Amino acid sequence: MSVKRVVPNISSNRVDESRDFFTAMFGFEVVMDMGWIVTLASPCNPTAQISVVRGETADPAGRDMTLSIEVEDVDEIHSRAIAQGRIVVYPLTNEPWGVRRFHVKDPNGVVINVLSHLE
Repeated sequence: MSVKRVVPNISSNRVDESRDFFTAMFGFEVVMDMGWIVTLASPCNPTAQISVVRGETADPAGRDMTLSIEVEDVDEIHSRAIAQGRIVVYPLTNEPWGVRRFHVKDPNGVVINVLSHLE
């Protein structure tokens, strides 16, 4: 198993202000803006990222995801979650924006968005 990146997801009702803060303070660049989520990345280290999720709409899956973990093989991790009896709160899904993902709860109830990019 290979983890490619880990991205904290900040829930916010001030997405524009948050975007401006991270770009002005740290030089992050907007790498994705889907309206309900904005992902910012460091230009010198593109896997150093932060996503700001619009608080009132959250994720279209209807889950408050706190963390995203991109893995090489999301199907393998999904199978592992099922085999271990983990709580999957959003099923393995191919999303129209080019990722395959599912959501799983950790022992603290934190919802983790586990994903791989579709080729």
